[in-house]
Amino acid sequence: MKQDPAIDPGRRPASTATFDQLLNTEEAAALLRIHPKTLQRMARRREIPAIQVGKLWRFSASALLSWQEEKLAG
Repeated sequence: MKQDPAIDPGRRPASTATFDQLLNTEEAAALLRIHPKTLQRMARRREIPAIQVGKLWRFSASALLSWQEEKLAG
């Protein structure tokens, strides 16, 4: 019996969005080569793209790289 590709469990639906894995403060600070406390301060002041989850800050690598390119260009 031939299986319908629309219901194939091994196939992702076309509408499924993908997103960046979020970095913690230490990982993001290492990426930008700055101190983690500096990065947290910048996140609190909304100077850098970040997401606060409870008391913890999380950062998208692609958003940080875009932010860095913007700062270097301008």
